[in-house]
Amino acid sequence: MGGDAQLDNVTKTLNASGFDKAVVVIRPQISARPLKNNNQRMILVKMKNGELKNNERIVYGLIITIVVFAIAVFSGSNIHLNIDFFPSSFLTHSLMLILSIILIYSLRKYVNYKIEVPQFKKILKPLLFGLLAAIIVNILMTVIIKILGGTVEAHSALAKMTPLQIFVFVCIYASIAEEILFRGFLMNILKPLKIKGIKIFKRNISIPVIISAVAFGLAHLIVITTGAGGFLLLRIVVFTTILGLIAGYYQEKYDNNAYAIVVHMAGNLMAVIGALLMNLN
Repeated sequence: MGGDAQLDNVTKTLNASGFDKAVVVIRPQISARPLKNNNQRMILVKMKNGELKNNERIVYGLIITIVVFAIAVFSGSNIHLNIDFFPSSFLTHSLMLILSIILIYSLRKYVNYKIEVPQFKKILKPLLFGLLAAIIVNILMTVIIKILGGTVEAHSALAKMTPLQIFVFVCIYASIAEEILFRGFLMNILKPLKIKGIKIFKRNISIPVIISAVAFGLAHLIVITTGAGGFLLLRIVVFTTILGLIAGYYQEKYDNNAYAIVVHMAGNLMAVIGALLMNLN
């Protein structure tokens, strides 16, 4: 009742000032729901209309990415297909891929996702830099680990797979699933922030590229659940973060998620080469 009285007073004041023909009064509906629910509804409206502020995009983008990643990893580690050819990671990446596609489609009003077949001439550099990142980072990290007196470990999951399985499920399938989540969804939801960034080797690395790369690298801390040691964790996080920076840079450059996938595949190709060399021994 108090709200209606105040509204009538405002209307009378405006009418007395000569605004009676121009003013359209919309009476607000007084909700009995607590403020918390109203805030939640406002957030949903903002998300639907693409009206999130930059800091809100960062927070909600990261939260959603973490939730999807956690659901995929938890489900993959607790549900087993009992099919020899499919590794345990297959279900994880399948669920990650499905949920990411649903997210991108559902929030398409402010996740400007683009993917198309890349031009052959343009994929050479992403391929080269993805492969070089894998070689250089792993060599440097191996040297550092040995200097520090640590033991150079291999990823336990790779020891359980054949070179063919690593090629199909790590090099190809994992690259697609992870890039659609971290670059396709997360980086694209942060796209309005791309005007800000830093220079690395005369290349502009934007805020969305950096945030998605760091999130991607930290997500690989999940390897700790396999019993990996500290040095292996460090090597994986450093490598995946750098690979994420390169993948994000090329996605942003061409506005095409396919280039990020290409970089990721090139980086994971080293795992295939390593598996082949181990089989030869």
